[in-house]
Amino acid sequence: GGPAERDTDTMDTFMCSSWYHLRYLSPKDGGAAFTQSEYDYWMPVDTYTGGAEHATMHLIYTRFFHKACRDMGIVTGPEPMTQLRNQGQILGPDGQRMSKSRGNVIDPDEQVRKYGADTVRAYLMFGYRWAEGGPWNTDNIQGVVRWIYRVWGLGAESGAAGSPSEAETKALRRVTHQTIARVTEDFDRFEFNTIVAALMEFTNALYKAREACQGSVAWDEAVSTLLLLAAPVAPHVTEELWAQRGKPYSIHQQAWPVADAEAARQDFVAVPVQVNGKLRDRILIAPDASEADALAAAAASVKVAQATQGAQPKRVIYVAGRLLNIVV
Repeated sequence: GGPAERDTDTMDTFMCSSWYHLRYLSPKDGGAAFTQSEYDYWMPVDTYTGGAEHATMHLIYTRFFHKACRDMGIVTGPEPMTQLRNQGQILGPDGQRMSKSRGNVIDPDEQVRKYGADTVRAYLMFGYRWAEGGPWNTDNIQGVVRWIYRVWGLGAESGAAGSPSEAETKALRRVTHQTIARVTEDFDRFEFNTIVAALMEFTNALYKAREACQGSVAWDEAVSTLLLLAAPVAPHVTEELWAQRGKPYSIHQQAWPVADAEAARQDFVAVPVQVNGKLRDRILIAPDASEADALAAAAASVKVAQATQGAQPKRVIYVAGRLLNIVV
């Protein structure tokens, strides 16, 4: 019989979390759960990431809500999300789950103070496969520290312009566009560790080409590409270097680089040659060389000739640019 205030928030949190992605579309719409035009633009969710336990709890409820709302005519489509990615867990240095009682907790704030946010972020991407995780390794982060410094060295310098030859320019553009293709594909596959590995290889290639190519159009393209590809990995360092190079603000608002297939194409590739399934030699041929061209190149190999002893092939297995197997 005393004064009281009604509590209208009595529903379980799973109720709210089962449709929050819809309310996020238009949270200030006072007349509907969501604005239809926003739903048409954003839904379904491209990728959902979370721990594996979400698949047996939250996502079951979310999918149930979506399908119920679909049957009621509120939403459309069979699923609220089109892709699920479960991430692994970063363990303590001892390989166990981090726990205060075990004394194996790594404080991320302390690591950021010591190495910087970009280095810690890049290490978390480089040190583990996204879906697997693994133990924290203080020694391994040093490789990422060195890489960040090398990227800074390339982006911040403005040395004397070189005069690269046509071949040197072509080689630089080749590795640039090969890296674009590799990194773009690995982002689609959530293979973040191989992204950083590819960027490290690209950085090494730029240091080798620096003396000959610095100051050229191809060099500016290569360094700009390195910063753009590294921006999701090291957002602060790349933003600063992008600004120092006089590029338009912000690096995170620029178009993603697109690989030029012709520029990325290798002039020659080393193709292993097998005779009756045993490796005998490697031949240098064009990546798209025909089977006849590959056989002709193999015929000129002394090692292949010794293995076949003049016998005519009974069968040829050829995978362009990758393998030639001669059965005699």
